Amino acid sequence: MSEKDDGKVRLDKWLWAARFYKTRALAKAAIEGGKVHCRGERCKPSKEPKVGDELVIRAGFDERTVVIQALSAVRRGAPQAQELYRETAESIVRREQAAAQRKAGALGVQTDGRPTKKQRRQLQQFHGGQGD
Repeated sequence: MSEKDDGKVRLDKWLWAARFYKTRALAKAAIEGGKVHCRGERCKPSKEPKVGDELVIRAGFDERTVVIQALSAVRRGAPQAQELYRETAESIVRREQAAAQRKAGALGVQTDGRPTKKQRRQLQQFHGGQGD
């Protein structure tokens, strides 16, 4: 594999190598979709990250703030991939709090299940429809 590794690597390739995304295509789509911010700004997949850059990566419910520790264009095992970045302490606290809230059900609406026949009639009457 002839790779010209002169310290330059694309952002989508680095995100893939650091195991934030399973494929480079997913990493590219996330960057283009505005889910990755570098130094507080949206960026392009071809951006060349530098050691010390701060990235905000949003995936699902989680938002991580990481600082780049090393550059790599090669995808290796998870222990080596975790050495490429360091997550900030504030980011870890925020993610844990959000996970605890989700687990407690604070973000979702809890109901008693499906409405009964009587409750459905009341809803239809409230909305002004006869309902077939």
